[in-house]
Amino acid sequence: MTGTIFIPLETTSSETRVAASPDSVKKLSGLGFDIVVEAGAGALSRIPDVEFEKAGARIGSSTDAGSADVVLKVRRPTSAEVVLYKSGAIVLAIMDPYGNESALSELARAGVSAFAMELMPRITRAQSMDVLSSQANLAGYQAVIDAAYEYDRAMPMMMTAAGTVPAAKVFVMGAGVAGLQAIATARRLGAVVSATDVRPASKEQVASLGAKFIAVEDEEFKAAETSGGYAKPMSEAYQAKQAVLTAEHLAKQDIVITTALIPGRPAPRLITHEMLKAMKPGSVVIDLAVERGGNVEGSVADQVADVEGVKVVGYTNVPGRIAASASALYARNLVTFLETMVSKETKTIALDLDDELVKATMLTHGGVVVHPAFAPAPVAISETV
Repeated sequence: MTGTIFIPLETTSSETRVAASPDSVKKLSGLGFDIVVEAGAGALSRIPDVEFEKAGARIGSSTDAGSADVVLKVRRPTSAEVVLYKSGAIVLAIMDPYGNESALSELARAGVSAFAMELMPRITRAQSMDVLSSQANLAGYQAVIDAAYEYDRAMPMMMTAAGTVPAAKVFVMGAGVAGLQAIATARRLGAVVSATDVRPASKEQVASLGAKFIAVEDEEFKAAETSGGYAKPMSEAYQAKQAVLTAEHLAKQDIVITTALIPGRPAPRLITHEMLKAMKPGSVVIDLAVERGGNVEGSVADQVADVEGVKVVGYTNVPGRIAASASALYARNLVTFLETMVSKETKTIALDLDDELVKATMLTHGGVVVHPAFAPAPVAISETV
């Protein structure tokens, strides 16, 4: 037998997702694992306990974490959860490691091998394990749905006997995974869509979805992408030029969706009070970066704020607003990654510390923080002669 996997009820109050689905339980059982799901873990994702049982899981309690070889979670475990884990257990979750060094040290002291799913490298082999992509896709979709609700007008152009309803103008700031999905969804709903991004490669992607690309396309713009496909921080001079262009464009928009995030950094400020003031009354701005400080001045976490007559929507955990879909995709990401840790010969967990996926995502192992981005710097010792 491969071992025992425990899927807990998420303890963060705003978390509606669960780290398993009936399908993932079946696949994990097929690998030889015993699966224990905490009672009620899937309730907010519309997965009752009986569905997990039908798939082959046993319904347990939080204390079952103590005997688990693998713990699958959505959010990083809390202190109360970590103390339950046995030394040597593998913990997979969205760990949010940046700025949370004390939490990482706590995981290390517990002796667990903790993996941050959001650090999965963006390579072909790992596409099916990429939680940032799976969850951002849903966030981009839901952002448009939330915007349409708050906008309280029709999105597509409608020609009726009583007159014509104009199509909503939607501007997406940041054309990564979330942004591209937002563009596609807004287009499906009939909006006139434009978008911007500092990465040159995004121009063609935006155009392929039928949206207009808006950006200051100078020499700095042409070099504004990291080898990993993320946006580079731009110079103040470029930001000033882009701000002028953006302000002019924003004033004509009905809905704006901001998606700009740089890993390990506060969210860049894209929209100021002055820009909001220039927008049409009743316009809607969705800030998908509110958990990292927000792209929009005046956005408030989990609130719809009225800022200069504009509705600024700052929902956190947007994928969790469609938890059933988000949990299903996240569970598949976890299963695909965990499969790489199971030896085909012995049918047991065999961590390969030289595997590129393990190197990229492993935060703690053997009682220490091992990830180079978060491991404490060695203390220099000088000898006195």
